[in-house]
Amino acid sequence: MSVVTEPTASLDVALAHASRLLATQPALALEQALEILKVARMHPQALLVLGVAQCALGHHQPAVETLTGLTKSQPGWAHAHLELGLALARAGRGDDAINVLRRVVALKPDLPRAWLALGDHLNAVGDNLGADAAYAQHIRHSTCDPRLMAAAAALTENRIAEAEALLRSHLQMMPTDVSAIRMLAEVAARLGLHEEAEHLLARCLELAPSFDAARQNYALVLHRANKPTEALAQVERLLATDAANASYRNLKAVILCRIGDYPPAIELYAQILAEYPQHAKIWLSYGHALKTAGFQEQSIDAYRKCIAIDPAFGEAWWSLANLKTLRFSDADLSTMQRQLQGTDLDAEQRLQFDFAVGKALEDERDYAGSFRHYAIGNSLRRGLIPYSADETSHRVVRSKTLFTREFFERRATAGCSAPDPIFILGLPRSGSTLIEQILASHSAVEGTMELPEIISMTRALRQQALAIDSKSYLDALAVLPGSALRELGEQYLQRTRIHRKTDAPFFVDKMPNNFAHLALIHLVLPNARIIDARRHPLACCFSGFKQNFARGQNFSYGLEDLGRYYHDYVELMAHF
Repeated sequence: MSVVTEPTASLDVALAHASRLLATQPALALEQALEILKVARMHPQALLVLGVAQCALGHHQPAVETLTGLTKSQPGWAHAHLELGLALARAGRGDDAINVLRRVVALKPDLPRAWLALGDHLNAVGDNLGADAAYAQHIRHSTCDPRLMAAAAALTENRIAEAEALLRSHLQMMPTDVSAIRMLAEVAARLGLHEEAEHLLARCLELAPSFDAARQNYALVLHRANKPTEALAQVERLLATDAANASYRNLKAVILCRIGDYPPAIELYAQILAEYPQHAKIWLSYGHALKTAGFQEQSIDAYRKCIAIDPAFGEAWWSLANLKTLRFSDADLSTMQRQLQGTDLDAEQRLQFDFAVGKALEDERDYAGSFRHYAIGNSLRRGLIPYSADETSHRVVRSKTLFTREFFERRATAGCSAPDPIFILGLPRSGSTLIEQILASHSAVEGTMELPEIISMTRALRQQALAIDSKSYLDALAVLPGSALRELGEQYLQRTRIHRKTDAPFFVDKMPNNFAHLALIHLVLPNARIIDARRHPLACCFSGFKQNFARGQNFSYGLEDLGRYYHDYVELMAHF
């Protein structure tokens, strides 16, 4: 049996006191740690308190030096490595922080704080899969309740049905357990029940306003639901508590780009890249923002930086090709062709190389080679996109059947009467951007962008359609009362307000695919102007075939599919 001597007991008391001071009085904790180190030189716990206190006081480089020395002397101490990782992040050394945090979770896999920090860093650099896995581990290890531990394990292993059953059973007994509510929201999000996930997270924050991990989930769900105003409000609250958090800053930049507010987004990306200079995905996002804001030369530099970091990053090569004005050098073409000869490219990266090589060969007037690569890229894309030309045609027929002239006459006074929006509809590559630019040259018209609000509206209506045993939102739309139609029109104007930067009375929504939702537009905004953008079908379809895959359309890019799509467009426009 060992006997604790008085000096040792006094030292333990002093260390405990210094540790308690860290949360509220880091300056006093630092002084206490220094006094202890005078007596017990190189004491590990005292050095840990010293490093954490230095970091809390903003002395980031001294903190890194203190904690680096500590981890060298205590290589197996996970908590010391964790604090070093946090200090490195505060010092703006994000890449080093990621490396250290990976070591932490290897040393101690059940340390939830380390998983959360790692998830935030991976999220900041665009590693969404890695971040999701880290956040799942954080959930798994942050609860001690056996029932929640079982649910968290099921969630981590993607046993969604089991996780949902466990969580719902637990919440019947403990309806205010915020950890369980947050986990159930994650289940809902994975099942595509975004509205339910949104409601659950709102309830979670109502019960626990300081639950930052839930607030971050809430901001992301709101962003995905096309509610940028609400999402930004949540991110700002997060940044008010932790302004240095790179994950929060990255999410803010993404939302700002969604609403077309590029200057602050570009500044945020530049700050993040100073901390994580070796992450190609952030350079890509930075390049996209620069390009859209009109800084083409800087965007080229950003895309080139992506390629220097990862020559196999097909999206960076395609982004250069998609500038339209850049011609690849012979060395560029050779590099891309070598990448295509490799066997480790996934389909997504490979098809982007094929499109970029197609563009390079087209510029060299090697049209046969160019077309061959476009065809290969489209074939690969076809395998990734679950598009059915028959379903699109069926929706067109259903729309023409339901929404007759008499149908609209019976609802002549329904909808929101505001004349503000000008919709430009057409097949992609039909000239909608040029038409928008012409309109926006008038002082009464503001050009915005391809706004997602109409398409988001159809997703909500699809949920209502399920209640009447229909898979088509058109059936739900057809039975809405006039008050509901007016509310939807007003909602459109409210949600698109954030995209408008001037007081011009009219604005342009140039989402070409809104043509499929002509009935919805007519019903909710009967006074909106609609412009039918036409281009020769051969030119339009071939242009889409060779250049349009990166625009995120929900159909494949075989010429036959594009031809069917154009035919459906003409049919529906003629009907209305």
